[in-house]
Amino acid sequence: MRVIVCGTGMAGLALAHRLHALGQEVVLLERSTSPRDEGYMIDFFGPGLDAARELGLLPALRKIAYPITEAVLVDERGRRRAGIDTAQVADGEVLSLMRPDLEHVLRDQLPLAINIRYGAPVVEVDPDGPQVTLADGTTLAGDVVIGADGIHSTVRQLAFGPESQYLRHLGFHTSAFIFDDPQIRDRVAGRFCLTDTIGAQFGCYPLRDGRVAAFGVHRSTDPALPTDAQTAMRTAYGELGWVVPEALAACPPELYYDQVAQIVMPTWHNGRVGLVGDACQAVSLLAGQGASLAIAGAYVLGGELARAESPEAAFTAYERIWRPVVEEKQQVGRSAARWFLPASRTQLLVRRLMLRTLKLPVLRRRIPAALAGKSTTLIRDLS
Repeated sequence: MRVIVCGTGMAGLALAHRLHALGQEVVLLERSTSPRDEGYMIDFFGPGLDAARELGLLPALRKIAYPITEAVLVDERGRRRAGIDTAQVADGEVLSLMRPDLEHVLRDQLPLAINIRYGAPVVEVDPDGPQVTLADGTTLAGDVVIGADGIHSTVRQLAFGPESQYLRHLGFHTSAFIFDDPQIRDRVAGRFCLTDTIGAQFGCYPLRDGRVAAFGVHRSTDPALPTDAQTAMRTAYGELGWVVPEALAACPPELYYDQVAQIVMPTWHNGRVGLVGDACQAVSLLAGQGASLAIAGAYVLGGELARAESPEAAFTAYERIWRPVVEEKQQVGRSAARWFLPASRTQLLVRRLMLRTLKLPVLRRRIPAALAGKSTTLIRDLS
């Protein structure tokens, strides 16, 4: 089977690994002219960790993981208000990774037989061919076309309809950037520090190269993105105190900025065109497992494409197996919106109290498990 994969983020790369291991031909297309390095730190656990283990990627991922011991809430003066030990998440089997680093491992470990074609934006998709047409006029045909090109998927728009039909804005905007400040790095050493604030939250964590990574999220009912992201960030976070003003002053022109949203679709395939990762199953950062689900979903899809009698049968099996997992996590994300970023002082105090109660032995396992959703051994069962 010849599979054309559009997009070389986590889902596309993981799918390429899985398909090649099962003897399938893979064509990887990427619209960007080079790998992207934007993104923020994630806690990688759950089914994605299982999929990475089955793909033989776990040793390389462990080498690039950061020793973040806890996430800490601090007030405007930097005083600790509450926190959670990362060992309490997923029974301690969690890796703190920068998204670009995770993608680098997936790219670096690709078999030599798989090449990435950069600067290859797709402008037309024929679900019946199936085939794609690139911006330079080149037409590529295969047995299956997969859109793995993220939450703002071009393949989805061309084969399934406009983004507005499927994107569910959750009422937040988020941003991330990397900057230099030795003093701030020393203050957050070994921790992910977040402001304990209402309506907007800003965090910093240290990188191994001596720099600091910053992450922000704030409430916004408008899904439209600002024309000037830096100004929007200063407006949203400038009054939060702690080290936030200094971090914003050091913000470079290159940054990540997007809305917090989910993609909800009635079907993930049309003819011989299918979707994987955030293109069809974005759960949002509120659910906390987007990367894990992208890699695990790709693992499931690759297995079904290799074993099914037809692409249509593979897509049907993929959705039957994986959709319940995604829908559960999406519900977790929507529910998390009520406490992830408090809208009132009462909600702020409730969140602070909830994190403090995690230190009680009887709750150390129950609350993290409830926030993460039901555990699953699905990947191991399929392997």
